[in-house]
Amino acid sequence: MRREFTLVLLGGAAGAGLVVLATRQAWAHAVFTPPKPLPAQDIAVTGQQLVPLAGALALAALACLAAVIATRSVLRRAVGVLLAVLGAGTAAAVLASLRAPAVLAAAKATATHQIVITGPGHAVLAGAPWRAAAVAGAVAIVLAGLATAWRGPRWPVMSARFERPSPARQPGTDSASMWESLSRDVDPTVDDGRRS
Repeated sequence: MRREFTLVLLGGAAGAGLVVLATRQAWAHAVFTPPKPLPAQDIAVTGQQLVPLAGALALAALACLAAVIATRSVLRRAVGVLLAVLGAGTAAAVLASLRAPAVLAAAKATATHQIVITGPGHAVLAGAPWRAAAVAGAVAIVLAGLATAWRGPRWPVMSARFERPSPARQPGTDSASMWESLSRDVDPTVDDGRRS
């Protein structure tokens, strides 16, 4: 069980990391052709600029993996379902069709701080391998979530030393005993070993 638990956590973390890495790479180029004799302007556009939701969902999935460690039973199953939903949302965001206007708009937003864009532009989609890697990472997140929802309650839980201890009920702490102690001028809230 512990090995399965570790493998699922590592698989989910690797998937989320792959999505974050893939979205930071260039997925497209916007090429603007100004009037002669000015050279063409080629601006790389990353997946993060085109699909910022994918990276955010992958980071949320990492937080869910931490919650898998800290939860147990039904709550762990619910975290697994949430993890699978985050992975599916990441895949849907990555697979959403990339359109040339979105690439050009992202390039213009980036370039306003660097250079002035002149002339008409066209988009070149060149990040298919990185998009595929992001989809593979999202699938790993979905699988980790489904495995957690299905097998999670059987996995090990955090040690009891991390939980808040429940207060032990001491003998003679019922209300009648406490009133009797007060009538004898004894403080019932002080431990017997510390009474003078």
